[in-house]
This record gives sequence, structure tokens and C-alpha cells, in this order.
Amino acid sequence: MSGYDSFVISEAAPSDNDDIDSLPSISSGVLSETDSESDAQQEWEESLEQLQLLLTMVIVPFAGKFFGRKFAYWSWARYMEWMHNVEIRWTNKKAFNAAGAAEAAATL
Repeated sequence: MSGYDSFVISEAAPSDNDDIDSLPSISSGVLSETDSESDAQQEWEESLEQLQLLLTMVIVPFAGKFFGRKFAYWSWARYMEWMHNVEIRWTNKKAFNAAGAAEAAATL
């Protein structure tokens, strides 16, 4: 007997019946319910992923550009009033907001 024989584990041949007997028995009605539930869950997850992509690829960049431009114009007006004593007035706020939205959407 050599020193390596003590580390060898002899494998016993598993019987095929042991594997089959250990599986639980499932009726076909239970399988169809779980399939429909898993399909519904998968569709729900895909819908959430699409919403997340819509948010991250379209809505957040558009809102960031729009509000960033509004803040830039606001801060520029405050700076001009403070530093140079110039009064900044927006004559047509609707046109200003529409132009800001159009500029923000132009580069998306």
C-alpha cells in the first residue's frame, strides 16, 4: 500500500432508480400555472426595463438640458443685474420656454 492509496476515494456506481425516486411528482395543472406566472413575471420585468431605458435615454437628458438652460439664463440675468446694473426682462415667456424646449430637444 503506497502513501497515495489512502487519498483515493472509490466511487460507487449510482443506480438510475435512486435519481428518479428523488424527484418530486408534479401534476400538469401546477406546471401550467407556474409557466403562466413566470411568463407574466418575465413580461413585467421586460416592461420595467423598457421604462428604465426610456427614462435614462430620453426623459432625464431632455429634462437636464431644459432645466440646465433655464438655470443658465436665470443665473446670467442675475449676474448682469448685479455686476453691470442691467435689467434683464423676458418679453415673451411662452416663446422663451418654447425656444428652450426646442433647443433642448434638437440635439437628442
